Amino acid sequence: MNAEADGIGKLFRPRSVAVVGASSDPKKIGSKILHNITDGGFTGAVYPVNPKGGTVGSLPVFPGVAAIPDEVDVAVIAVPARGVMNVVRDCCQAGVRFALIVASGFSEIGRREEEREIAAYARERHLRILGPNMFGMYTAAVSLNATFGPPRIRPGGVAIISQSGALGLSMIGRTALENLGLSTIVSLGNKVDVTEVELLDYLGEDAGTEVILIYLEGVRDGESFLRALRRVGRRKPVVLIKSGRSDRGAAAAASHTGSLAGSDRVFDHLIRQAGALRAESIAEAFDYCRFLSSVPLKPCHNTLIVTNGGGIGVLATDAAEKYGLPLYDDVPVLKATFGPGIPEYGSARNPLDLTGEAGPADYERALTAALTLPDVGAVIALYCETAVFDADALAGIFARCFEAYGKAGRPIVFSTMGGEQTEVAASRLRESRIPVFSDVYAAVRCMGALHRYGSGRRVPAEQTDSPGIPAEAVERIAGGARAGERYFLLADEAAAVLDAAAIPLPGRKVARTAGDAIAAAASVGYPVALKIVSRDVLHKSDVGGVALGIQDEKELIDGYEGVVGNVRRRHPGADILGVEVSAMAVPGLELIVGARRDRTFGPVVMAGLGGVYVEVLRDVVFAAAPLSDREAFAMLQQLRCFPLLLGVRGEDRKDVEALVEVLRKLGEIVAHCESIADIEINPLFVYDEGEGVLAVDARILLSPENTEE
Repeated sequence: MNAEADGIGKLFRPRSVAVVGASSDPKKIGSKILHNITDGGFTGAVYPVNPKGGTVGSLPVFPGVAAIPDEVDVAVIAVPARGVMNVVRDCCQAGVRFALIVASGFSEIGRREEEREIAAYARERHLRILGPNMFGMYTAAVSLNATFGPPRIRPGGVAIISQSGALGLSMIGRTALENLGLSTIVSLGNKVDVTEVELLDYLGEDAGTEVILIYLEGVRDGESFLRALRRVGRRKPVVLIKSGRSDRGAAAAASHTGSLAGSDRVFDHLIRQAGALRAESIAEAFDYCRFLSSVPLKPCHNTLIVTNGGGIGVLATDAAEKYGLPLYDDVPVLKATFGPGIPEYGSARNPLDLTGEAGPADYERALTAALTLPDVGAVIALYCETAVFDADALAGIFARCFEAYGKAGRPIVFSTMGGEQTEVAASRLRESRIPVFSDVYAAVRCMGALHRYGSGRRVPAEQTDSPGIPAEAVERIAGGARAGERYFLLADEAAAVLDAAAIPLPGRKVARTAGDAIAAAASVGYPVALKIVSRDVLHKSDVGGVALGIQDEKELIDGYEGVVGNVRRRHPGADILGVEVSAMAVPGLELIVGARRDRTFGPVVMAGLGGVYVEVLRDVVFAAAPLSDREAFAMLQQLRCFPLLLGVRGEDRKDVEALVEVLRKLGEIVAHCESIADIEINPLFVYDEGEGVLAVDARILLSPENTEE
């Protein structure tokens, strides 16, 4: 266990707990917390604290934490906000290691200064704080229920970190109904000190935790959070629920890369890259946790569906495609293994349809036979209630098969559909941690989540080697723009950055007169494109500052005068520095690629289908930089347009390797050049394999903190 996790680990194994604000009044939060601790089987010492003194139950009440004669590991502070600072001072004087500030009324209502004062005071005196504005915590390691939630918490292998107090408390109650045992549940509150990163690191090492569930409303240090997800995810699954999915929450930006990078879109792609599983709802998250904590954590290659109903088998097949679950398709092997025992009107294909006549012995025989096929990685067993199948027999078969599959190291999931007897049998199985679902889509969704997690977990961690971006050269170019009090690079400056990174560009020159343009066109070769160069114009096409397909000198003169005239009419105050004359690129597959410094997650790379409809089609993906070759390729595989890169309708495969190299370089530029906030190439033409790529147009924005405005 690393030092950071070891330090925070003492929070979850305290030998003594003080409850500040303890009371005999059952309406008080302090009373509820004290009652939960004393009645929950906590193995350490408990000290009620209240200036009024007296006793609570059989326990003497101390007037302050410093008055307690013994060492206190954890103090739970359940007093009104106005009294918290005094209690924190008392805790520091007593040498308390951790304080859980349950009190609300701080930054969540605008009282940030008081919150910062408390955090700074505690930090200087080595008191770690959870909260404020939190519900407490539960840890099964010492049977400590220091919350004001339900008194009975079922111990188990799932850990929950919740940023929402109310939602966290409701999850405690829900876990009991869902037969979900907890190793830990902890509230983050306003996160003035202890964050989800430290808790993740601890829970990743905790032997009693099998799966981690996190509910988040926001992340402050996204880069550290992603690194923690990567570390922990290689050891155990992390399931995430995050609120704030709507585009309304995304900040507007001056480029496609920024406007497409709504906070939730970036979050979704980056946590996938880090190996975490995102759930859409509490119910789905609990399904994932229950399933992943009960089966071998392996990829589900070649999954076999076994059913006694054709319709439900088709539903499962549809769900498998939706959730990316690969199915077993060796028909000859299936027919040889299962054909003799299936009626003619059944099916020995996948889904394996035993028909409605199948009895208990037929089911058990089929599930047992599936274990003999080495290429079958997982099984989905579906049951529709019939008159020939006893529900009690069903429970016994599923229990025996679940045990056999566990011993063989293969995942299996069950879905049942029927009446009261079937549901009673399923409930009995769930109480024994056997994954049985009433909805076939929920069952397949969980198997798909396991497949994604297991497949990612098996990919070895990579050390990303740098493509060798000359950061100093890029910073010099950006410095020239800053000297001109600009927050973006002009066309020739942006081209110079791409040149420094060895990203191919068409031949080009900047002309300041029509005569210069004629000479430039002769140099780069017709046909050419014309683009206005002005420190006042960022979106050139919006003001008519672009002319394409110029074929000869006459068209060149007309085009030059046209783009200059358009800009002067539509943007009268613009300072026109010239017109860029560039060779017209041979068309290729048109993509948009970019990178930006995200305020939360740091350097982020983007790729997608390019062109004028990029913001309409929104076929884009994001990944955290720096990227390895494998990560860049995996990023491209998520695009709906990815088949175009592989070649369709007789077309050749595109130069994916060259595209991967560009993505890596863009990530390196933003990661290592602090002046660059946002870089976008649209379009990037991708040619056939071996023919490379061409950056037709580039836009580069500078970081505000490095720009004199």
